[in-house]
Amino acid sequence: MANEGLKPAAGFLLFLNFCMYAIVAAIGGWALNVAIDRGFFIGPSLQPPAQFSPIFFPIGNGATGFFVLFALIAGVVGAASAIAGVNHLRSWSLDSLPAAATSAVISWGLTLLAMGLACKEIHLHGRNAKLITMESFVIILSATQLLYILVIHAAGGATVRTRV
Repeated sequence: MANEGLKPAAGFLLFLNFCMYAIVAAIGGWALNVAIDRGFFIGPSLQPPAQFSPIFFPIGNGATGFFVLFALIAGVVGAASAIAGVNHLRSWSLDSLPAAATSAVISWGLTLLAMGLACKEIHLHGRNAKLITMESFVIILSATQLLYILVIHAAGGATVRTRV
């Protein structure tokens, strides 16, 4: 692509997003493990209580289960999106832009969904430091992933304008 000036910015944002998505996935994996280890167990002859939820997390509050699941999915998809972004960064051509842009937009959408649940979890209070860290990373990722999308589209748009 003609606009080589945006390549370092895209590379920095890609590396930053990959690291943050990996941290979100790691903390989400930890929270899921805690929920499985400390979850509610029902014996073979017992009935589940009326308020039983399969997305019960003994840490956090009522929104924690949904937030952790969606943040975990966003983290994994975001890390995979960064791998597609590395391929685009290596070639830096219009041929690799659609794959990188599409995966980035999908991971951004999942990140926005997780961010909404993080806001709900913040509103309800009662969470530990690791969940607060994961909420912070998800909220920051919603902005940096959008910035990455804008940078790669700006570089692609500059190339199209120079061809005409």
